[in-house]
Amino acid sequence: MEQSIAVQMQHISKRFGAVQANHQVTLEIKRGEILSLLGENGSGKTTLMNMLAGIYYPDSGEIYVNGQKASIRSPKDALALGIGMIHQHYKLVDVFTAAENIVLGLKESLNKRQIIEKIQSICEKYGFQIDPNQKVYNMSVSEKQTLEIVKVLYRGADILILDEPTAVLTPQEAERLFTVIRNMRDDRKAVVIITHKLQEVLSVSDRVAILRKGEYVGTVKTKEATELSLTEMMVGKKVALDITRTQVKQKQLRLQVENLSCYNQEGIKALDNVSFDIYSGEILGVAGISGCGQKELLETVAGLTPPAEGSTITYYPPREQPPKSLIGLSPKKIRQNGIALSFVPEDRLGMGLVGSMGMSDNMMLKNYGQGRPFFTSSKAPKALAEKIRDELEVVTPGISTPVRRLSGGNVQKVLVGREIAAEPTVLMTAYAVRGLDIHTSYTIYHLLDEQKKKGVAVLYVGEDLDVLLALCDRIMVLCAGQVTGIVDAKSTTKEELGLLMTGQRNDTQELSDTCEQDKGNHLQQQTQQDEQKGEVE
Repeated sequence: MEQSIAVQMQHISKRFGAVQANHQVTLEIKRGEILSLLGENGSGKTTLMNMLAGIYYPDSGEIYVNGQKASIRSPKDALALGIGMIHQHYKLVDVFTAAENIVLGLKESLNKRQIIEKIQSICEKYGFQIDPNQKVYNMSVSEKQTLEIVKVLYRGADILILDEPTAVLTPQEAERLFTVIRNMRDDRKAVVIITHKLQEVLSVSDRVAILRKGEYVGTVKTKEATELSLTEMMVGKKVALDITRTQVKQKQLRLQVENLSCYNQEGIKALDNVSFDIYSGEILGVAGISGCGQKELLETVAGLTPPAEGSTITYYPPREQPPKSLIGLSPKKIRQNGIALSFVPEDRLGMGLVGSMGMSDNMMLKNYGQGRPFFTSSKAPKALAEKIRDELEVVTPGISTPVRRLSGGNVQKVLVGREIAAEPTVLMTAYAVRGLDIHTSYTIYHLLDEQKKKGVAVLYVGEDLDVLLALCDRIMVLCAGQVTGIVDAKSTTKEELGLLMTGQRNDTQELSDTCEQDKGNHLQQQTQQDEQKGEVE
């Protein structure tokens, strides 16, 4: 069947201050196909689609919808043209039902029963599973995403844009979403997926359009592409996509956590009797849906969050020195006790770096307040800042430029580089490559493996299951603050991890229901933080 062109974007440009987000981009979107819009962080993918969805208005260029020139100045204009966008952060009212959210703001002439029948008809047609009477606050992340898609379909959209749709889904949930997307394609919908996950691109799309640094590189048929060819188009040079996993040798117990529980700022139990060991020369991965205790786990070990009574965290120093308890120790006390612990937190600027300081000043923070400071003059921190800038390709006007002015990815490079430079015996990272381009992400993976070779015990919280399986030696899975399993990364699968992430284990039948409710609690907060600190994408 011949595919008609739904949208033509011609010579689109958009600038935010000094940042050229898009430059002379030309793109075609066809009906009856799934188009993946691929590019590194900061390549302009989301900005381009936000102009099609009416969030932004292009500085120059033209947009044609169904062959007619269109002026799209608001999301209302976009919906009138049949264009609907599902964003990473969901725009739903928690205390409303699914049906109430779908019709919110519409001048609907149907009664409640007719509205629900129309919703159910859409769900049956494409394979959605949703209860129109369920309150949003009781929904999982995947159910909220389903609701957003049904909402735009209900409003007449036949050109759908999904921004990073699988960012917080388990493999099973992602596959169900792909089935629905294929059904929409078969119904002659035009579907655009904004993503940077190559495996998903190859799995679900028909064509792939690539952006690089705000400019259009080209479009290829998915069946003719490979991960390597797409990566080279994204980066503009050859990139090795191999993650090295060095075999663990002569491992020694470095950190032992037993019955660790803690409460978050709202007084809700965030960790529930978590126990695990981590050894020198090992990378222990931590998997789980966002908000299942990963943040609290690292912060408790780092001395930032007080553990509940009965918890134990024991550090075993090298060279057979006596073990030390970390319970009750602040980060400063941990350093004063000679414990070389480095922590890359999830909140880059709020906790990891001081936004008003430059790179060189942020280098000094690690040892601030010690009796014998690591840096005796400004030369050493300046040299370290320059080394990190050069090795990790940090894009900055200068090492004295306040880091808050850098993109999210570059802020992360500064933070990871500083923590590794401190020569830790225990290194904890929360989403160390979030916001980084592919080339730099693989540089970080290499750096973590180098730390492993040096005998460092690495605790790696990640969200990409393929990376966790390739990089880590063991993977601990959290769900609703509980450990649902610790598995050998070399022998487990993504599907097994996905089941553990939703509480599917033999001895905790009740945990699955708890996880489903817990999965969506932190999504809104996380995506808002990413938007504030992230790159123009």
